[in-house]
Formats: sequence, C-alpha cells, structure tokens
Amino acid sequence: MIGVFDSGVGGLTVLKALLRELPLESFVYLGDTARLPYGTKSPATVARYALQAAEALTGYDIKCLVVACNTASAVGLPAVSAHIAPVPVIGVIEPGAAAACAASRSGRIAVIATEGTVRGRAYEQAIRRGRPEADVQARAAPLFVALAEEGLAEGPIAEALAHHYLDPLFASSAPAPDTLVLGCTHFPMLVGAIRAAVGPEVCIVDSAETTARRVRETLTAAGLADGGAAGTLRLLATDAPERFARIGARFLERPISPEEVTLIDL
Repeated sequence: MIGVFDSGVGGLTVLKALLRELPLESFVYLGDTARLPYGTKSPATVARYALQAAEALTGYDIKCLVVACNTASAVGLPAVSAHIAPVPVIGVIEPGAAAACAASRSGRIAVIATEGTVRGRAYEQAIRRGRPEADVQARAAPLFVALAEEGLAEGPIAEALAHHYLDPLFASSAPAPDTLVLGCTHFPMLVGAIRAAVGPEVCIVDSAETTARRVRETLTAAGLADGGAAGTLRLLATDAPERFARIGARFLERPISPEEVTLIDL
C-alpha cells in the first residue's frame, strides 16, 4: 500500500499519475479537506498538519508515502521523513525541480505555485541545487486553484487569468524562460490555458508526472515494487466527502461516489 496525502483534491492529479505509472500497486489517498488550503497557512501549522496526516496513513501499513502537496513538501518533508522512518517519503518539489533542470536549455526557469510555496522559495532552492547558475523566477497564481475546482479550467476566464499571471514572466523584453514548472497540483488542470499563454516552445514540467516516476524508481531500487494483481484504491477525507467526490472526479478523471470516500478525523 502506498499512502498519498494533500490538503484537498489537488493531489489527485498526482494520484492519477501514480495509477498510470504503477497500475499494480494499491493506494490510500487522504485529502485534508477540513483544513485546506495549506498555501495560506504558516510553515509551523503546515508541518503540524503534515505530521498528523502521515501518522494517520501509517495505520494502513504503507510502504511508501507521497506528499502530494507542494506547500507541505516545502516545509514538512524533513519532519515527516523523520517521524515515519524507515518508510520512504517522496515530495513533489524535488522531482519537479530535477526535471526542470534537465529540461531547460538556457537555465532560465519559471515557477508558478501557491503563495506559501513561492514565499518559502522551495523550488528556487531545489533548482539551484541542481543548476547553481539557473535564473529562477517564481510567481504565485492562487486563483488557478479556484478555477480548477469550479470546473473553469478551460475557456476565456482561464485564458485571461493565464495571461495575467504569465505575461509578466514570458512577454517582457528580457529573455524569457524556456521552462515552466507547474508548482501546484491543481495547475495541470489548466495546462491548455497555460500552454496558450506561454507558447509552443516553452517546456512545461508537471510535477505530478515526475513524482510518479520518482516513486516507481524508489520502490524498484528498494525491492518494494508490487508485481501482483491490479491494486486497490481507498479515498479518505477530513470533511465533506460529497464535495470531495464531486470535485475530485474532475481531477482523477473518473467518477467518484460519496460512498467511496471515508470520513476521518485527524
């Protein structure tokens, strides 16, 4: 069993990538919907929430934990790793940053994320560990989260907002970045509008896909990969399972009934 947690439904984009990458594994996903969003909380609060979520998932005998929240990955990963060792813990920031370093030809890399992730400079630091000379620009794009959850990821509103956030990074007179990191799990839902704003030449890095590959590599290297029958999926939420099912279905790209979502208390 692989545990995955996020502040809400955004991490289902990571779960979707994991299900494609590891179809024989079983997963348990926890969305802390009672306390979202994490992106506006203090680092100490987010770290505390992450520890509580990780503790809850250890009750499912997990062999690996995926922190599918960028904000929690930015501030809570060391504490979570120490708390549930020796279970491997994988966040979304390091795989995304590594992919951006490999993809960028010029070293000019842009990151869009939540306020908390941008404020913590986690992607900038991770990218510069891989490419010290990199020119990294980060911008918060908080309204993308609302559009994704309201089903407005396509159309004129999404396109206008994409230009609002991205034109200052890509349409200025200075040399533009050649790589863009989607530093929030909601943002892959808006990739069409984002692509239209940045143009066809920019490499867009989806941290969900890169994280799924990192999980597969980690399990294979540790001899923990499951080669049996098709796996199972359990969905947990800390509030409003009906809303989780309704919105989460768009992110997971399959129907979710409220009966599939177990309500838990952290």
